[in-house]
Amino acid sequence: SEALKINKTLISLNLRYNGISSEGCKWLSEALKINQSLNSLYLRYNEISSEGCKWLSEALKINKTLISLNLRYNGISSEGCRWLSKALKINQTLTSLDLQHNEISSEGCKWLSEALKINQTLTSLEGCKWLSEALKINQSIFSTMKFHQKDVNG
Repeated sequence: SEALKINKTLISLNLRYNGISSEGCKWLSEALKINQSLNSLYLRYNEISSEGCKWLSEALKINKTLISLNLRYNGISSEGCRWLSKALKINQTLTSLDLQHNEISSEGCKWLSEALKINQTLTSLEGCKWLSEALKINQSIFSTMKFHQKDVNG
C-alpha cells in the first residue's frame, strides 16, 4: 500500500485471489485516499467482508480517480452496503461497482437505493436486485445493471 501512495502511473490494479482481509483493506484504503492515478481496482475473490467495506467507503469519499471497483465474492453483507451507500452519496467519480456473489439481502439493496437517489455518476451496478425506486430518480444507471437471483436473499 505504501507504493500505491506514491505511484503516479498505475491506472489498473488487479488483486483478485490474494486473501485480502478487512485489515488489509484498511491499509489499501489509506493508499487510495492519497493515490491520484488509479482508475480500476479489482478485489474479487478476497475476504474483504463488510468491515472492509467500511474502510473502502472512507477512501471513496476522498478519492477522485477511481472509476471502477470490483468486489465480487468477498462475503459482503447488507452492512457493507450501508457503508458503501454513505460513500456513494459523496463520491462523484465511481461509474462502475460490482457486488455480485456476495451476501446482500434486500436491506442492503435498500441502502444502495438511497445512495442512488443522490449519486448521478454510477452507471453500472451489478449484484443487487431491488433498486427500482432509485431507478425512478437516477435513469443513468439503468444502462448496465445486471441482477442475479442468488445475489439477493430477499
